Amino acid sequence: MPKAAVYNVEGEQVGEIELNDALFGQPVHAAVLHEVVLMQLANRRRGTHDTKTRAEVRGGGRKPWRQKGTGRARHGSIRSPIWRGGGIVFGPHPRDYSFQVPKKVKRLALKSALSAKAAEGRIVVLDVLELAEPKTKDMVRILDNLKATDGALVVTADRDANVEKSSRNIPGVKSLEARQLNVYDLLDHPNLILTRDALARVEEVFA
Repeated sequence: MPKAAVYNVEGEQVGEIELNDALFGQPVHAAVLHEVVLMQLANRRRGTHDTKTRAEVRGGGRKPWRQKGTGRARHGSIRSPIWRGGGIVFGPHPRDYSFQVPKKVKRLALKSALSAKAAEGRIVVLDVLELAEPKTKDMVRILDNLKATDGALVVTADRDANVEKSSRNIPGVKSLEARQLNVYDLLDHPNLILTRDALARVEEVFA
């Protein structure tokens, strides 16, 4: 069964905790991780891009010159796709990029991501994380104490406004509540920092 060290906010180890083998001790399935990350990124796309066809572009109602006798190529409109300022033939139009994968695949991907973090020794459990007020400097100090200044995903049991506001201005750092834990954010941040309560909630919800 994998284990993780428990630290306080000063970076001192105060204990050790066993991690749930069903979540943190599973094989890593790279193909499943790829599929779920692709789904998450596709679902974020707004799909509002649009180009104008020759029917939508302004002007070009009149034939530019007569069909024969000018020595020039025949044309019916200055808004033909081969003209500068003309319509676009196969350009993008508004569409929905989102797709879904089965729930079991999402769950397997999350277990793979958590297991990979555990295998790399990139999981830090905090005894308690409480900030009296939103202060970026305090969060930077805590991350420095935990040697996680290269980026971290900070997970709390419930939404903590002070932790969230203190984290959001630090490059490479993001704060989530336990039920929002997802594959993309796990893979996008080098370190995973959970409070004891958050770890219990993650194991309760996802195991």
